[in-house]
Amino acid sequence: MAHRKAGGTAKNLTKSNPKYLGVKLYAGEQAKTGNVIIRQRGTKFVTGKNVLLGKDHTIYAAKDGVVTFKNTRKIGYDGRTVIRKMVEVK
Repeated sequence: MAHRKAGGTAKNLTKSNPKYLGVKLYAGEQAKTGNVIIRQRGTKFVTGKNVLLGKDHTIYAAKDGVVTFKNTRKIGYDGRTVIRKMVEVK
């Protein structure tokens, strides 16, 4: 026999912590060495001059300077051409 009468299951009770992804320094802002510019999942933004890519795809500054963004063409493994945003520090 049941000890409780028709108790429903509880859904949506598990909560994951926020990951705080996105652009941290915008175009024209000053970046110091080691400053995080973008936190991302995958490479939506690609690296240019004076920026490095972390193992979790975080883009950060390798030198002091001003953050700039521009479009660049990338060719995929299947020959498709896609346009990605490139991040640079000048």
